[in-house]
Amino acid sequence: MAYVPIENLLKHTNGNMYELVILASRRAQELGLGSEKLVETNTNTKLTTIALKEIELSKISRKAKKKS
Repeated sequence: MAYVPIENLLKHTNGNMYELVILASRRAQELGLGSEKLVETNTNTKLTTIALKEIELSKISRKAKKKS
């Protein structure tokens, strides 16, 4: 899997590094719990790399939180 430039990833969180880290972390956790991958990968690809690739390809995105 190819290197993903950070600039390409930050576009998906309006330049917010914190949101990017949280989004990638949550997606990697979902993958670790058995969620289906949304991109083609090798079997040795790390979950965080898969999550970042999914973000880059707009397979997942941030969701607005509802305030109670």
